[in-house]
Amino acid sequence: MTLIDVHPERTANPVDEIELLAAQNDWTFERSDEDEIAISIAGDDTDYNVAVTWLSEIEALHVACAFDIKVPVARKAEVTKLLALVNEQLWIGHFDIWQAEGVVMYRNTLLLTGQAEVTNEQMEALIETAVDTCERHRLAFDFVVRGGRNAKEALDHALLETVGEA
Repeated sequence: MTLIDVHPERTANPVDEIELLAAQNDWTFERSDEDEIAISIAGDDTDYNVAVTWLSEIEALHVACAFDIKVPVARKAEVTKLLALVNEQLWIGHFDIWQAEGVVMYRNTLLLTGQAEVTNEQMEALIETAVDTCERHRLAFDFVVRGGRNAKEALDHALLETVGEA
């Protein structure tokens, strides 16, 4: 037997800790089963739907963050171009389209192989990164889907940094 064949039981389910984090932050949440939780987090202009799933078979904590935008078939090619432009800038996680619903979502996974325990800071960072990344790029997707702009133009306008105060 090799070390890789040994699978000791994990003592804690990381989703239990995510539930405590959601309660501490007064986020609305629903625990659909022991390995999954759905959380609603308010952003600047919209709410984000965050799903956190514990994948015990690969010891990974997966987060998916979606916002209220559905990609119509007519805009799918341009949104796909935007996905590529945005994803090449990201160091952590990626955007994708959930094909069944046509919803844009951010996804990321934290591997905890070898019985690694997730810290509160890691859980917060996983969720905050998902929401912050969606906040930063949501307008670009909106410009393409609802505004009819091309991917490059939408990204340039959405990421325009303002300087000074009004």
